[in-house]
Amino acid sequence: MSATPRILLVEDDATLRDGLQLALRNQGFAVETAGDGHLAQRLLALPFDLLVLDLMLPGPGGLEILRALRARDRKTPVLVLTARGDESDKVVALELGADDYVTKPFGLRELIARVRALLRRAKELAAEHGAAHAPFSLGDLRVDLAAFVVTGSRGQASLSPKEAAILALLDDARGKAVPRGVILDRVWGKDSAVTQRTIDTHVLNLRNKIERDPKTPRHLLSVHGVGYRLVREPDASTDP
Repeated sequence: MSATPRILLVEDDATLRDGLQLALRNQGFAVETAGDGHLAQRLLALPFDLLVLDLMLPGPGGLEILRALRARDRKTPVLVLTARGDESDKVVALELGADDYVTKPFGLRELIARVRALLRRAKELAAEHGAAHAPFSLGDLRVDLAAFVVTGSRGQASLSPKEAAILALLDDARGKAVPRGVILDRVWGKDSAVTQRTIDTHVLNLRNKIERDPKTPRHLLSVHGVGYRLVREPDASTDP
């Protein structure tokens, strides 16, 4: 991450875009802006420390931009701005790799707090990956968290940074249950406004990537009233 964090702000409302750019610059960030999806895609050829992304845009929409970004870049944190209050839109954004979202209208102080939290957590996660979590096996799968991939007989699946961080945390627990609150603090950060339901969404996505039958998981197990635990080599008798 650069000394002065570089933010790309993608928002089609010119008044809101200019106001947010000024506010973020006053907080010490370097901010580039785009008012449509085509310009956003061109600017994303450059490195940024954070993407603040509206979903409803002229040209390619926010979800299309997010999908294309995550196909080549798993690390840059993305904060979604949306006027869509429906939970399904938020879930889709999270499934595509968004790290957080803010629903319009929003408070400026809240937005800046979330921006700072995402940048700080990205820095912490980069340091943790620098410490290198060695590749490991889940049954017949090979999990390489540094490369953000899971490989098995069904091919290769990509992991988002949050999914990789969840797996690393659970694997470090050596089969013990990790409470949802601990996962939230360690993966999203103590200042995040993300709810524990977001954890459950990411776990569902992970099960689709690592379980032969996601509905009856044998590796990523729920512990009722607590959280989740990861089992590398389950017994045939393991009760999911």
